[in-house]
Parts: sequence; structure tokens; C-alpha cells
Amino acid sequence: MEIAIPLFDGFTTLDAMGPFQVLSALPGAHARFLATEAGPVLSDNRMLTVMAEGCYEDVPHPEVLVVPGGPGTRALLDDERVLDWVRSAHASSRYTTSVCTGSLVLAAAGLLEGVEATTHWRSRDELGSLGARPIPERVVERGRVITAAGVSAGIDMALRLAELIAGAQMAQAIQLNIEYDPQPPFDSGSPEKAPDDVIALVRGVEADSERPRG
Repeated sequence: MEIAIPLFDGFTTLDAMGPFQVLSALPGAHARFLATEAGPVLSDNRMLTVMAEGCYEDVPHPEVLVVPGGPGTRALLDDERVLDWVRSAHASSRYTTSVCTGSLVLAAAGLLEGVEATTHWRSRDELGSLGARPIPERVVERGRVITAAGVSAGIDMALRLAELIAGAQMAQAIQLNIEYDPQPPFDSGSPEKAPDDVIALVRGVEADSERPRG
């Protein structure tokens, strides 16, 4: 079972690694990191390099496609090489999925037109502008298209995907093996729950990161 996870300059690490950790544990799975070409790909914080096994076209018909998010997704929204590959992969995939702003890529490829989907909470309006119908849910399953909200939601999405592919018992076994038992010290993991000052802090950090340097 081929599982394709496309990487790109500026991908968010957990968007890719969370689903990889879960899905690579499925019986018969071959989860592969792909990029424009085989070799190193730099994450969004410029602190981690991941080696892509091959280029996108090396896996034209994956059974499962997982598109991670990150600031680098914006450059993909008009990259016809990437969008054509995503469309082609989706045409024959069993499941087409995304994490965080990876859903923007699915939408730009025309796969979410009029479809309910989710993304990082700061990107819901952008997802809507690309034709999707954004809803504030952690995982949204619409047929064989499954989208996950920001970053950590990719683990939840991957466990649901594991259940669909291999059954609930296997999915629970994977969850137990990685000891995924979230007990965060704060209940501020969504804008609907976080205090206003925390939301303002996150927006301020985002604005600062987008400010021109030099």
C-alpha cells in the first residue's frame, strides 16, 4: 500500500510526521516522502531537514495521499506541476487527505469545490476563497476526501484513516503503541476555547513572521 506524503520548502514538521508515524504502522504500508526531486527538504522553522525519497511523479497512483501544510503551501497554489500530480493521484487514490493548510492545495487543485473541509483556524477564509466550504471541525470526512485542522489534528485524521483501512482494532493498537493519550495542561487548542489575549498573541507572532526582514 503506497502512501505518498509530498514535502516542499516550508512544510510544517508535525503535519507530515504525525500521519507518517501512524500510517507507516499499517500492515503492508510503504509511506514515502516525495518532493520536486529526491533530496533534502527544509521545514518551516528552518531547523529540520527531511530527505525526500523521490520526486512526486515516482508515485503517480498512491493508494493514500497525505498533503501536509505549512507556509510553503502558498507557493504550491499556482504550481501546475504539483496541482496536476495531486489531481492525478486523487483520480485513483483510495483516500485523499490533508493536514492544516494542505487543504488549500487540495482546493487549488479543484478537489474541494463546494465541499465541506477544514484547515488551520487562521486559514479558514483563504480555504473558502478557493471554493471549499470551511467548517470549524478537527477532522472532516467527506467520502474519500478527509481534511484535518491545524498541525496536531493530523494524528487524529491518520488514526481515523487507519480505522477505515485496517479496522478499529488495528487503529487502536497503533494509538496505544504510540501512547497517544492527550492530556494537555491547557484547554486553549482552538480559537473557540482560547482566551482573547492568547489569540491576539498568536496573531501578533504570525504578523511579525510575515514582516519583511533586512
